[in-house]
Formats: sequence, C-alpha cells, structure tokens
Amino acid sequence: MAQSHTHLWPGVPLALGSAILFGLSAPLSKLLIGAIDPWLLAGILYLGAGAGLGLLHAGRAVLGLPNTEAPLKRADLPWLAAVVAFGGVLGPLFLMLGLSLTSASSASLLLNLEGLATMAIAWLVFRENVDRRLLLGAAAILAGAVLLSWNGAGLSLDAGGLFVAAACLCWGIDNNLTRKLSSADPVQIAMIKGLVAGCTNLALALAFGAAWPGAALVGSGAVVGFLGIGVSLVMFMLGLRHLGTARTGAYFSLAPFIGAVLAVVIFGEAVTLQLVLSGLLMALGLWLHLSERHEHEHSHGVLEHDHVHVHDEHHRHGHDGPVTEPHSHWHRHEPLSHKHPHYPDLHHGHSHG
Repeated sequence: MAQSHTHLWPGVPLALGSAILFGLSAPLSKLLIGAIDPWLLAGILYLGAGAGLGLLHAGRAVLGLPNTEAPLKRADLPWLAAVVAFGGVLGPLFLMLGLSLTSASSASLLLNLEGLATMAIAWLVFRENVDRRLLLGAAAILAGAVLLSWNGAGLSLDAGGLFVAAACLCWGIDNNLTRKLSSADPVQIAMIKGLVAGCTNLALALAFGAAWPGAALVGSGAVVGFLGIGVSLVMFMLGLRHLGTARTGAYFSLAPFIGAVLAVVIFGEAVTLQLVLSGLLMALGLWLHLSERHEHEHSHGVLEHDHVHVHDEHHRHGHDGPVTEPHSHWHRHEPLSHKHPHYPDLHHGHSHG
C-alpha cells in the first residue's frame, strides 16, 4: 500500500464497517418491534451485544488465542464508568422517554444530532484538528441524513423532542469519552457496556410492565444486538484509534442511509427521490473525507502509554526476548519531528487554529 494512503487504513474501513452493521440493525429491529416492547428490545439488543462479546472474550482464552490488546487499567475505570453512564444508561433512557412523548418522524430527524454533537465536542472541547474540506464533508453527510429522515411533517421541539436531543448529547459525550479508552481492549469495553446497559434497560422495561416475548424473538434480538451494537461498537472503537472522534463520527453518520438502502432490499420499499438525493449528499461528504490529506511537519513530545501496535514510524523501541506482531505493552515514545499524512489518532493529538 502506498505511503500516501496508509492514513486511511484500517481506520476508514473500520468506521464504515461499524456504520454498516449499525445501519443493518435498524431495519432488522423494525421486524421485531411489533412483537417486542421497544424498551425491552433495547435491553435485549444491548444484552445480546454484551453476552456475545463475553463469549468471544472467553473463547480467546479457551482456544489459547493470544490477546494482543492492552487490558483495562485502574486509571481507565472512571472513563469506563462515564461511558457506560452516558452511552449505555442515560442515552437509551432519554430516547425511550422521548419516543413516548413525541412523533416517530420528529424523533428520527432529531437523532441526527448525535453526529453533530460528536463532531462539535471533538472539535470544540477536545480540540481535534479541522479544516474547511472536513467541515464541508461533515455538513454534506449530516445534510443527507437530515434529508433522509425528513417526512414533510415538520419538527416539533416538544418535551419528547428535548429528551431525544438530550439522548443525542449523551451519545456525543459517550463517543468522545470512548476515545480516552481506545487504546485498551475494545471487546472488553464493549462487553461491559453492553451488559450494564442491557441489564439496566431490561430491568426498567419490566418494571414498567413490558411483557416478556418468546425465546425465538429474544434469540433474534440478541443476534441483532451482537452484530449491530456489539461488533459495531468494537469496530467504532478501533476506528477511533486510527481516525479520532470527529472523523469516525462522520463516517458513522452514514448508518441511517445504509439502513434505508437495506430497508429497500429487505422490505421492498420504494427507491424515492429523497433517498437518491440523500445518497448523493452523503457520497459527496464521503469523497471529501476520503480525499482529505492532512500532512505537515509536526513534533511529538515524550509519550508513554499501553496499546496494541506494530513497529512502525512511531514505534522504534527494543524488547527483551522475541516479540510477535502486533503486540501490546507499556512503552515510551521519545521526542520526534517528522512529516506524513495522518489523522488525530493515538499518536497525533495536536490541535490547529
């Protein structure tokens, strides 16, 4: 692979893969929503994600497969608690409250605020670098998502709408805080988040009188949750590691369009002008992002951290004994100045005016 394209790999395919799996979960969940209470379904989806990843995590040890990822450390726990609270508990809770008080069309339009909140927090609070090309691309993707969810009925910012907006803000915070954990094992983090969020939503749904569905429906929901939430979240976290929050969030904003295309295939829904125009806007945004070339002379200060890596231009250190690639361990980066295409990944946290 040419040097000029290495900054796109594997971050972009991971972020797009995450969006595809999450987008797939929307039309598949729609098949289950009539038979399962929406709140209970949220619990089953998250529990399916947590339990499925738990089996995967345990399976690695049983099969003797080496785990090259860095384990969670005590210093990660406050970040993990915040991620679970905002993304796994408050986000779904506010969304369910919002859906019960506002129209579905208004809610689907407002859900686009998650991508906006993710990018705004990344740029304004965490100072990720941004240029005009990136802003235009993000605007095109978000405009496509808004157009896709617009049904001509207008937007009502009632109490329900405010709850949906609050859910999006929670997920925007969650996405940015997850960046703080992106060097640790994503399967372990997504498993914990899924189990806590699943148990919380399940308990609340049952407490409010939701009826428990049959085993086949529960199993179907769990499989959709494992792929659409669990595996999707693992890929999202791996994308964060390479692209930073704002860019990963922008690619993830393609999920509604992917879901709409899959709905055309699965349910035989009509291909509308709205869908085509939305696709064109998102394709423009995607092209602007993929063709971005952020390259300049930059300096790295001393950096010490633990994450999975191979010995590339940022990792020039020795080992005691043999080592496999990739591998993880605590290591120190000495000061370095160089020039190459990059995104705000684990090694490029600098901001620009």
